[in-house]
Amino acid sequence: MALLKVYTYPEEVLKKVAKPIKAVTEELRVLAANMLETMYAAPGIGLAAPQVGESIRLVVIDTRMKNDDGTVDTTGMTDLEVGIKQPLKLFNPVITKKEGKTEFDEGCLSVPGYVETVQRSNYVEIEALDEFGKPLTLKTDGLLAICIQHELDHLDGKLFIDRLSTVKRSLIKSKIKKYGYPEPDEDKQHNL
Repeated sequence: MALLKVYTYPEEVLKKVAKPIKAVTEELRVLAANMLETMYAAPGIGLAAPQVGESIRLVVIDTRMKNDDGTVDTTGMTDLEVGIKQPLKLFNPVITKKEGKTEFDEGCLSVPGYVETVQRSNYVEIEALDEFGKPLTLKTDGLLAICIQHELDHLDGKLFIDRLSTVKRSLIKSKIKKYGYPEPDEDKQHNL
């Protein structure tokens, strides 16, 4: 496997609407595996193909926290989250239902060093293809639902900063343009 370059704002590939995948191929399975490796190394909990320069509808996600012995720590996970096998490799994912509201302090591997509170739906249902091209449906809430919404925004050419008020968004974009990116604080950042 290989680590991939993570593109950062204002790279053009992050602003494009990603193209649907016609078929899940071995080449795309390798890309998904490389995306997972890149996400874990970053570290992050989600990564969309446009973030690695590929304008296609593919995301990888793993919101599970691991104990020192490698087992999954389910503390803080909802019953729905615990019931979903991760990591997820989702091809052509589409949100089919949203419910409720929640807020979460989001960061992003494509906007490193910035964290802001974003409002999202608390519950989502999605349809996608798995890594073997088989249809799957997921119903989830909590951090996994937030992460799914964040990653699917990337497929539509949106960053989490696009969900902020005009003033906050302009301030962040101005800081990036003038100063570049600050060093990330791993204790404060939730890299989706």
